[in-house]
Amino acid sequence: MTRAAIVGLSGPLLTGQEAALLQRFRPAGVILFARNVSHPMQLRALTRDVRDILGPDASILVDQEGGRVARLRPPYWEAFPAAMAFEGAAAPVVTANATLLGAACVAEGLDVVCAPVLDLRIPGAHGVIGDRSLSADPAEVSRLGAAWVAGLQAGGAIPVVKHIPGHGRALADSHHELPRVSASRAELAADIEPFAALAASGAWAMTAHVLYEAWDRNLPATISPTVIRDVIRGEIGFDGVLVTDDLAMGALTGTSNDLAGASLSAGCDLVLHCTGRLADSAAILADCPPLTDRAAERLAAARAVRGAMATRDAVALRALRDAAMRPMVAVAGADPTARDA
Repeated sequence: MTRAAIVGLSGPLLTGQEAALLQRFRPAGVILFARNVSHPMQLRALTRDVRDILGPDASILVDQEGGRVARLRPPYWEAFPAAMAFEGAAAPVVTANATLLGAACVAEGLDVVCAPVLDLRIPGAHGVIGDRSLSADPAEVSRLGAAWVAGLQAGGAIPVVKHIPGHGRALADSHHELPRVSASRAELAADIEPFAALAASGAWAMTAHVLYEAWDRNLPATISPTVIRDVIRGEIGFDGVLVTDDLAMGALTGTSNDLAGASLSAGCDLVLHCTGRLADSAAILADCPPLTDRAAERLAAARAVRGAMATRDAVALRALRDAAMRPMVAVAGADPTARDA
């Protein structure tokens, strides 16, 4: 029985206790952070050990957007540009970058890449999104997002678009507190446009821990049956794998066990819990129900869309991307998605 959960691990090696936990409860997969990554040989061993227990189709997730948000970093891996650097670029340039990024992850056994960010870069909003966004223009985000998704898939990875139905207007960082968005339904139509454009792309989608007053005045999207049914599955038309953002983030209150149940009841396919603390993971997995048949079908459909970079010329892809890139000043500050404290 596969449980409808993705959990974190504590460090660069799979401990005996973690191996026993995975064997006993069999989550759908794991997510890795900087604490789990030191060098290629170590990372390949870790991903191999996970799949030896959970099977070849187990999902191993990583946040690898480029810019501030990257688990695989120099000197062992290439430093990829932040999403904002591609605004206005030709679609093949974006696809080339994402193909290289996806292939770099897949080479280490990481098959699910949590990117691209489809949130709009709204002026005056909190900087947690910022340069992680492709543009403030929903049509441009849709265009570039489609190229990014196609590139990750060509590289053999499964993309995860985030943060559905849109984190761009948030005035707070959901890692620390719950953002409340007061925009009208008409205004929010722009936020959901990129997600609707990519609804049938084969990518997963990650929920936003954001409360949208126009849709549900009481519950954030992750645990709102109304938002998931009427907006994400309904108006947006997304019928792929829907995974929560990290349930341990400050935006959500209550125990992670209760939040997991609420998320799955609301319509999510998978819950994500990232602390990597053994007791936390054990508690989540003990209470987590099995993956539904529909969720299993969605997971299989996402796997089937992946291509293979074996037919691609990495040198040519890198040359195509680099020739089109313009200099960009890196955004100062730590990775807002890090879970290694």
